[in-house]
Amino acid sequence: MSKLSEATRNKLKTVSTATVATALFKRGFRIQCIQDVHPLSPDQPTMVGEAFTLRYMPAREDLNKLDVFRDRSHPQRKAVEDCPPGSVLVMDSRKDARAASAGAILVSRLHQRGVAGVVTDGGFRDSAEIARLGIPAFHHRPSAPTNLTLHHAIEINGPIACGDAPVFPGDVILGDSDGVIVIPAHLADEIANETFEMTAFEDFVAEEVGKGRSILGLYPATDEQTLTDFAAWRKKMGR
Repeated sequence: MSKLSEATRNKLKTVSTATVATALFKRGFRIQCIQDVHPLSPDQPTMVGEAFTLRYMPAREDLNKLDVFRDRSHPQRKAVEDCPPGSVLVMDSRKDARAASAGAILVSRLHQRGVAGVVTDGGFRDSAEIARLGIPAFHHRPSAPTNLTLHHAIEINGPIACGDAPVFPGDVILGDSDGVIVIPAHLADEIANETFEMTAFEDFVAEEVGKGRSILGLYPATDEQTLTDFAAWRKKMGR
């Protein structure tokens, strides 16, 4: 059963990866952003879910032929069928996009099963088709060949590295138009509450700057008047 509460999930859907990165940095976490992954569609929704992981290693030719997919326990296929609804399938593809981590049929199956999103530090084949599915999906770049040419799916739901970020099963994954960040599971509620408040303040600041107000004393809020104005803004906006 998911440990991620709906309240925390809903709060994280309203915040940015940049804001979460700041909150994590305050706590000494510096490498939680998955590097060099990009959303397949600029219109895809914000992705939030617990990590369910798949790890690839370099393929060995005698062990990776097309007939391996006849095995129902093949890790790639099994991961697609076992990833829990509401979770995010995160794949460690060794930052190698020369061969696809998955294609449209597998990602479509994830979508139909209610998975919250999919991330690889490699690439997807059928990327344009995946972009049209509506499921949040992130990769390094499009790939065409089958993964068997370079990747051997080796382990399901163990600790992985994805785009140089450590990902443990159950960590909370947040993805938006800027990228993907990994929130350690034990900090998810705390980070969600803090960044929800940070986002309210940043929205207030953006509105004030748009009116021509100087950032000095406003951002950060070193002037007492800023806090007074923010409190009045929150009351007016119901936030």
